[in-house]
Amino acid sequence: MAATIAESLAGPLPAPADADELIDREQLGDGDNLLASLRDALTRLDADLGERFRGGEDVAALVRSRAWGVEQLLLYGWDARVPEALGLTLVAVGGFGRGALHPHSDVDLLVLFEKGDLSDAQKEAIECFVALLWDAGFYLGHSVRNLAQCREEALADVGTATSLMEARYLSGSRALFDALHRAVAPEVMWSARDFFNAKMEEQAARHAQYGDTAYNLEPNVKDGPGGLRDIQMIEWVTRRHFDATGLHGLVEHGFLTDSEFRELVEGQYYLWWVRYALHLITKRAEDRLLFDVQRQVAEFFGFRDDGGSNLAVERFMQGYYRVVTGLERLNERLLQLFSEELLSESAPPSEDLGEDFVLLHGFLDLRDPGLFKRRPQALMELFDVLARSEKALGVRASAVRQIVDHLYLIDDDFRNDPQVLASFYNMLSRPSGVYTQLQRMNRYGVLAAFIPAFAQIVGRMQFDLFHVYTVDQHILFTVRNLRRLAYPKYNGIYPNAPKVFATMEEPAILYVAALFHDIAKGRGGDHSELGKVDALAFARKMPMSEADAQLVAWMVENHLLMSQTAQKKDIGDPETIAEFTAIVDSRRKLEHLYLLTVADVSATSPRLWNGWKSGLLWELFQAAWSSLDEDDDTPTDRAGQIEHSRDEVLEQLVGEGLDAARVRAFWAGLPASVFLRFSDAQLAWATAAALQHGEDGTQVAVRLRAEREVTELLVCAEDYTGLFATITAVMDELGLDVLTARVVTSASGRSFDLFQVMDRHGNPLNDIDSSVLARRLRAELDARNKLAPVMRPLPRRLRPFVAAPTLHFRTARDGAVTEMEIECSDRPGLLSQLSAALAASEVRIHDAMIATFGDRVEDTFLVTDRADKPLDETLQKRLADEIHRRLDS
Repeated sequence: MAATIAESLAGPLPAPADADELIDREQLGDGDNLLASLRDALTRLDADLGERFRGGEDVAALVRSRAWGVEQLLLYGWDARVPEALGLTLVAVGGFGRGALHPHSDVDLLVLFEKGDLSDAQKEAIECFVALLWDAGFYLGHSVRNLAQCREEALADVGTATSLMEARYLSGSRALFDALHRAVAPEVMWSARDFFNAKMEEQAARHAQYGDTAYNLEPNVKDGPGGLRDIQMIEWVTRRHFDATGLHGLVEHGFLTDSEFRELVEGQYYLWWVRYALHLITKRAEDRLLFDVQRQVAEFFGFRDDGGSNLAVERFMQGYYRVVTGLERLNERLLQLFSEELLSESAPPSEDLGEDFVLLHGFLDLRDPGLFKRRPQALMELFDVLARSEKALGVRASAVRQIVDHLYLIDDDFRNDPQVLASFYNMLSRPSGVYTQLQRMNRYGVLAAFIPAFAQIVGRMQFDLFHVYTVDQHILFTVRNLRRLAYPKYNGIYPNAPKVFATMEEPAILYVAALFHDIAKGRGGDHSELGKVDALAFARKMPMSEADAQLVAWMVENHLLMSQTAQKKDIGDPETIAEFTAIVDSRRKLEHLYLLTVADVSATSPRLWNGWKSGLLWELFQAAWSSLDEDDDTPTDRAGQIEHSRDEVLEQLVGEGLDAARVRAFWAGLPASVFLRFSDAQLAWATAAALQHGEDGTQVAVRLRAEREVTELLVCAEDYTGLFATITAVMDELGLDVLTARVVTSASGRSFDLFQVMDRHGNPLNDIDSSVLARRLRAELDARNKLAPVMRPLPRRLRPFVAAPTLHFRTARDGAVTEMEIECSDRPGLLSQLSAALAASEVRIHDAMIATFGDRVEDTFLVTDRADKPLDETLQKRLADEIHRRLDS
């Protein structure tokens, strides 16, 4: 087993047992036939190894065999193109130096010469050799340096130094290679401390590119946290620190246990297997588990599902995440051990933390290695001690090993122990460190052992573009976001929630709800209902009242209610607020649900949370808060709200200098529902803009809503069939995302439409884009054009998620309109396509609520026929057929 990981190889690779089958030297030609014979030999080599991989052969043997086979072909080409008399030496570096090659991995080479500059003959020979290899189909990563340049580069760059640490002689002057080995030997280049610090910085920068989590939607098998680079990182530090030729040296020095060593080896095998499959499937050096290949890789592993579900790929990815998380944990633990040994002189002083724990150079350690066996409750107490200790940098690596080795002690007796439960709740109640400790508990396996339901969602991904993280990471990020509401530095991200959070007497109630809100994902059935049962059972064991336990369960059951109401319904309609507050029947529930929703939505994806969503939720919160106040005299019925809005906005406009009679005359031509569907601020702005240049012709106004991080667009124009479709087609051409649309038609046949839009990056429009949008719309609408939607190919990331649209129709607003809900896969120009289908079916749009959840769209349209009547069944079918025809094509 020890020989399988990156041993130091002094020279050419040993021939595998099947060497004669891999490379047939008699078929290698020379002269004019050299290129063709090398290309054919490489093709045969890869085809043979690919078949053996599909047949289940040991992947470690395959990557070794490919490295050996490629080496034979390189040496054959080198001997044919580079005369020995030129004094050049061929050296394998990087992955090729380690003697392992995947199907499309780069072949890293160094052409070494002694000193000075290359002669013309040397240059010509190297160019011929490199051109030969490229033309034959090899993927090269090559450099040409003399000894002094190698040393200079290695001194300046730790990456180069690392690559040269793995240098392996192939051909040419062995004496020159030995001189290179001496010139760049680790002990004369980088001190162990400097090398370790530089590699740590390198790893930190690499991990930061992937959000410092192994739980990425399309993880990188090679460079992501827990990937192959993390194993190589341990190898490099081991080689530099111990001058060891393999990781088994860590076992001999007491840094690794035998079981941990096996986990590293098996983890490397697993990642080699996944990477080999990726290269074969994509036919390129692809190290990312992209959506469009995840299902194929899962099939390589034997995962299958029925009925077109995503269960197989989700199960495969869950296994992948668990492997890389284990490797990430081992990487962290070993590097901390190195840190303790290499950097102990500059470490902080030790400190006594009480009877059972001590801070040793800043890291928490056990005073007695037998503590957990003697008193298992300390497995939970440790995290509470960490949460209340401001000086603690983390858990000492030896203590982490003790935790992992004693997870078997977390049984039902432990889970029901009042002392354990109190320690956990105390940790949740600390003013700081809550998320950090939960994250640590998850990394060490304690959280999954303590809450068995949590174990089922560790590493569980959801095969869609909405949920960027695995379920367990999303849950922990939800807790993290709740914690952030207590810190002023995050007020820019959360402008309203912190003042609500400040009123919470028991934030721990929120954290428990956050831990359980998605805990039943993947079980089948309604995860909110199933999670409610788990949450209530757990909360009742906590030192909290029955009322608080019921509140936790209610939050879990209804954690989607507020976001779905805000994004998919008209929250300006009193009927919507009445339906919402019928479920959220107290201000206490409203406050807790609002905070959980804010944290949940912003933990789904880094790109999902913005000022527009924040503003929507806050608007719904305020409306519901007022509705739940029995002493509030703000009207909640439609007629009363219309009158209230009319009076408020008229007073504002008159104060700005507009004539009251002119404003009333303008409003008289609009349906009364405009006072429900536009906020007071929107109605005031839109009215002023519409009256500014008269009431004829096309008027387009654009403004920035900075507090919502959104741009609002007002279009006033003569109505005609296809008007809305033309507007959306223009916005589609400009790459804009439409968030909401309010469509009003006056008694005189003029359209009075308000849109909220963002650019393709989720930002408000800048001044130039706003001007371009207004100019394009005026030109198209003045000409009464009917623009057809632009057909674009699906982006790569959307292709695996294409599904047929589903439509639902029901009457709304007391039977005055038809509400059409459509769920479908997102695609470029979707709203433009839907608008064109509505126009072709002679259906009028009155409102549109646009909700996009990653790869899935859930849009709601309020529509009527041309006579402003709800759609009958015949027209509903006609419209549905038209939408299917357009989207299915």
